[in-house]
Amino acid sequence: MQQTGKIMTTAEFISCMTSGKQVTAECGIHQAMHRLSQEAIRITMEINNKYHTPDEINALMSELIGEPVEVGLFPPFYTDCGKNIHLGKGVFINAGCKFQDQGGIWIGDGALIGHNTVLATLNHGLLPEQRHDLIPKPIHIGRNVWIGSNSTILSGVSIGDNAVIGAGSVVTKDIPENTIAVGSPARVIRSIYD
Repeated sequence: MQQTGKIMTTAEFISCMTSGKQVTAECGIHQAMHRLSQEAIRITMEINNKYHTPDEINALMSELIGEPVEVGLFPPFYTDCGKNIHLGKGVFINAGCKFQDQGGIWIGDGALIGHNTVLATLNHGLLPEQRHDLIPKPIHIGRNVWIGSNSTILSGVSIGDNAVIGAGSVVTKDIPENTIAVGSPARVIRSIYD
């Protein structure tokens, strides 16, 4: 983790958060989280508080994520890190989405993310003495996935290519490709080809 007096780099932070290990509150990682969150707040405030052309949105999202992207985005958009978001080609993110990406968010080519969707990659320890510990797990969203408005995708979930998540669903488990899942918790109701 972080050594006393040493500032954790973004790469070290991402490596720690994608290791699959529980991150204890005492490990010092919160300093890196705070630094990255402040940068994310600055960039998302710029995205959200005035009109930008699509090219300007892509430049701001590229700065936020730390790599070049071409995304369709309707603000507002919120994230508390930004550096562990990975977007494929032709992704569309509708207004009001919230990405908690410390554990890693991968969104495949052509995915559509509906209004007010929450992608949450962090959990906390269940025991009171571990409540401030973080349990990061990545979210993987496949190619051409359509997530309906007001859905929540929880940490550790993978959604297969071409799947559809019904509006208002809470996805707690993996969803196979080419299926439709709805509800809270979301359950597969049929194939998209039925």
